Amino acid sequence: METEQTRLLHGRLPVKADAGVPRRAPDRIGALLTVLTERPVSLYAAAVLRIGYGLLYLAFLLREFPHRDEIWGPGSPWTPELAGQLLDQTGWASILTLSDSRPYFEACYVAALITSALFMLGWRTRVMSVLFAVVVASFHARAIFMTDGGDNLILLMAMYLVLTACGRRWSLDARRTRLRASAGKAKNGSAGMDAGELRHQLGTSRRTLTAVLHNCGMFVIAAQVCFLYGSAGLYKVQGGSWGNGTALHYVLNLDLFRPWPELSLLADEHDVLITIACYLTVLLQVAFPFVLFGRLKYPVLTMLLGMHLGIAVLMGLPLFSGAMIVADAVFLPDGFYRSLGQLFRRVGRSPHVREAGLSPHGESVPRGESALVPPQSAPASH
Repeated sequence: METEQTRLLHGRLPVKADAGVPRRAPDRIGALLTVLTERPVSLYAAAVLRIGYGLLYLAFLLREFPHRDEIWGPGSPWTPELAGQLLDQTGWASILTLSDSRPYFEACYVAALITSALFMLGWRTRVMSVLFAVVVASFHARAIFMTDGGDNLILLMAMYLVLTACGRRWSLDARRTRLRASAGKAKNGSAGMDAGELRHQLGTSRRTLTAVLHNCGMFVIAAQVCFLYGSAGLYKVQGGSWGNGTALHYVLNLDLFRPWPELSLLADEHDVLITIACYLTVLLQVAFPFVLFGRLKYPVLTMLLGMHLGIAVLMGLPLFSGAMIVADAVFLPDGFYRSLGQLFRRVGRSPHVREAGLSPHGESVPRGESALVPPQSAPASH
């Protein structure tokens, strides 16, 4: 009896285990395909990237406005002829080399300012994202020897953002969609069945294509940032100055990267802190791709934020630091940004609204946002 029961027990368990695996695996694959093809992920993170890089490049162009002719214009030491020869070798292209006239260059510069501003605000984002990528690539290729790591990263992100639906949140396009959705409810009842079905099919195909392109673009952006940190950390490991903790000492004593020499000398006096900062920098960059799927990524992102702020202040590289800080925002889930937005609205609510009897916790999500993303969808993390 005991042997027969044991045989039955051992005979049933494998059947249940084998039967359960085929049921769970297709469900997981189907859920993954649903996420990739039907729901754009990290829409708020994409909006932060759009706003951040649009604002950064607008500020960059405004800062260099007095020196625009010496950097990109006809009066640059790197003449349009030299730029054209280099572009022929590298395969790049620039709208700034199409003409040598000063009015044309000034018109291009004004157009670049307007494009950056409209891209940041999210007006006709699909078109503006393409124009923004053309602007960044043109200015980058025109004076490629005047660029740094910040320009390179902004160029890559501008190209990747063309694929994303970065205008779905916190944009003028989102506001227009919300107004159209509220105004179009009365018209839907009078539409014919055939026209309604055709619109539904076209809308489904468009949403699927948009979701696939957006998710692929966000994945490439996240992978790019991971490769950037990982390769930078591994490159530092090979150097002797990072291994013995003296690399930051030499950096702080470079005249080219000392906007405030007194502040650099003050930081250089703390030898132990400089050594710890060296080792911590290498550790954060190497470990960054491996901590993105847990709660450990939040303290890592916070420390990286402090590192980039230190680079901006001590080394005088605000564009590079800003580009890296904005890129790190892709790893924060949508729930974080929604909570942040609710916090800002709660803090900014006037006392007159509270006196009217409205609950500070009773604010609902705008109709435009609820129509774009299902409220039950969990925020995706890269």
